[in-house]
Amino acid sequence: RSRKETLVEYGFRLPSALDNRPLNFPEFGQHINQVIYTSATPSAYEYEHSQQVVEQLVRPTGLLEPTVEVKPTKGQIDDLLDQIKRRVDNGERCLVTTLTKRMAEELADYLIEMGIKTHYLHSEINTLERVEILRDLRLGVYDVVVGINLLREGLDLPEVSLVAILDADKEGFLRSEGALIQTMGRASRHIDGHIIMYADTITNSMTGAIEETQRRRQVQEAYNKEHGITPQGIKKAIKDITERVRAVAETRTQYEAIPTAKEDIARLIKELESQMKTAARNLEFEKAALLRDRIIELKKGLVMIAP
Repeated sequence: RSRKETLVEYGFRLPSALDNRPLNFPEFGQHINQVIYTSATPSAYEYEHSQQVVEQLVRPTGLLEPTVEVKPTKGQIDDLLDQIKRRVDNGERCLVTTLTKRMAEELADYLIEMGIKTHYLHSEINTLERVEILRDLRLGVYDVVVGINLLREGLDLPEVSLVAILDADKEGFLRSEGALIQTMGRASRHIDGHIIMYADTITNSMTGAIEETQRRRQVQEAYNKEHGITPQGIKKAIKDITERVRAVAETRTQYEAIPTAKEDIARLIKELESQMKTAARNLEFEKAALLRDRIIELKKGLVMIAP
């Protein structure tokens, strides 16, 4: 303790070292100088600590923010089905966001019964499967994906022309102004992007999100008109991640078997499985595939070791 106090006193260690912990956020803020905050939805903190704000609203393709409308919840499922059918007939895709896992599954089942190619998306579906579902949406295997938190997926789906937000007036994390703006942005890759919010009241979050989206659209329209730009839809190749993983697996480095104790092998397998899951969550599929193959080899070796 005395040694730490001396190091802190002379500036060789930070005061937090006395508590044997890293800096908390306010303490960290005292040690930074120049900072660039980058966000699609800056919060009050970023605005309060920024001397200059630069907006990037204009897209090279001239695409505009989606149009937005609010509809009552009464008869929302029938209306949603009608809206989806219109897009499907045009070869377009749809995203629907709900607040609960049960509602996502039930709505997906209902749409399937109505003849709509649909899949649901929630936290119990593993990362690799989520990526496959979204790829299948782009390919047309599904026309609709029903999800809960469409913010976490990092979605870039040019084929999606409609985003429907159920229970838009239920204030909370997934219906905050920032969350709504980001969710609505899932339709901004399509030239006919459109948002439907189903709600019986207009919350402050909804008002803020709608006004901000309309403001951005007006800026984009003015820029396009001034420079003679005609909005163009995005054409993006659909990559098959499974092929990338397979290619890595076929050319993987051959590991040499290292004689070791059975307990050590079991411990190593457990550690590699943890690393594999982390890599998958971070969308590092090549790394996950290599770790998976290493685990398979170790398990084979483990079976061969006599008990």
